[in-house]
Formats: sequence, C-alpha cells, structure tokens
Amino acid sequence: MAKQYDVLFRLLLIGDSGVGKTCLLCRFTDNEFHSSHISTIGVDFKMKTIEVDGIKVRIQIWDTAGQERYQTITKQYYRRAQGIFLVYDISSERSYQHIMKWVSDVDEYAPEGVQKILIGNKADEEQKRQVGREQGQQLAKEYGMDFYETSACTNLNIKESFTRLTELVLQAHRKELEGLRTHASNELALAELEEDEGKPEGPGNSSKTCWC
Repeated sequence: MAKQYDVLFRLLLIGDSGVGKTCLLCRFTDNEFHSSHISTIGVDFKMKTIEVDGIKVRIQIWDTAGQERYQTITKQYYRRAQGIFLVYDISSERSYQHIMKWVSDVDEYAPEGVQKILIGNKADEEQKRQVGREQGQQLAKEYGMDFYETSACTNLNIKESFTRLTELVLQAHRKELEGLRTHASNELALAELEEDEGKPEGPGNSSKTCWC
C-alpha cells in the first residue's frame, strides 16, 4: 500500500470573527465558497494533503472562533501549531488593528519558531476597502511575516498562501525531515535485506514472492 503522506503539520487560522477564516479553509480544502456567514463555535478543522519539494505533507488546518468568549479554548491549540495564519478583513479597519493583539497571543501561547503569514482577506470587496495593500505589507514587514491579500470568493491566492506556509514549516523542520528520510531509507534497506535472506535458494526463486 502506497504511503499516503510523509509528514503531518498543524496549521492554525486566527483573527477576528467575520474576517473569513472558515471561507478560506473551505475554499482550500473543498474548493467551495459559501457567502452566508455562520460563526465558528470553538474550533473546527479540515485535512488536506499536498506535495511540496517532493514531500507529501498532510495538513491539519484548525479554524478558530474569533469571538472573545471562545478564546480560552482556542488558545490551547496555539501550542500544537507549526504554522499560523493571522487573518484580517481588508474592509474592516478594526480587524486590521486587532492583528497586534493576535500577534501578542501567538508570542505568548505558540511554540518558539512557529511560522506565520499575514492574510488580508476579502480582496474582492475593493469598493469597501478600509485597509490599503501597503498597510498590510508594512505590518507584515514589521513582524517579519510573508503577506498575501486573498479572496475565498474569487479563489485569489488561496493555494499560494497555504502552500507558502507549508513551505516555511518544512524549511523550519528541515533537519528533522532529513533525519526522517535517512531513517526511512535505512528501514527500506533493512527490509530488502531481510527479504533477500528469507528467499529460498535455487531456480525456483526467479519470481518475486508476495507476502501480503
């Protein structure tokens, strides 16, 4: 049976309620967009496997509620995340201003070295824009993050942003992955050796035996 993935990463979506975190998640994992908004209660998650640099990565993406009353619950998930999207809505100056609070939460509760990307969502609502692209770029620069403006509605930069965060997490865990690859190669070599030793001698060994 083919291996379904090489490594599992946990990514987290955080930001104010209503910025479109659930829509980003559904667009990426299911290629669906629902314009009606139902607030996430607590946390929810979806899975998707993508290939980056020849590595099959299984991504577990946690979608957190933005409301204050759920934040005691959602902060528990920060500790297990390897990558975090900080999301604001380009048509909401308030959600942009609150990014500082979300960054502070990440610094306090997430593991050291967690990878972060800033997302300005709802880029399709240009007529309602309250936050300029340059503002997003500047804020991302201040925090040392990559920046994307996205739209779950038009599928703008959805795959690109999720792939980029996965790449950053892979790069941050490169040494561990190399060790994993070496271990896997050694296991394969050992398995082949055991298989060879277990084969009977003689001409009857010309066909490969299936032990499944």
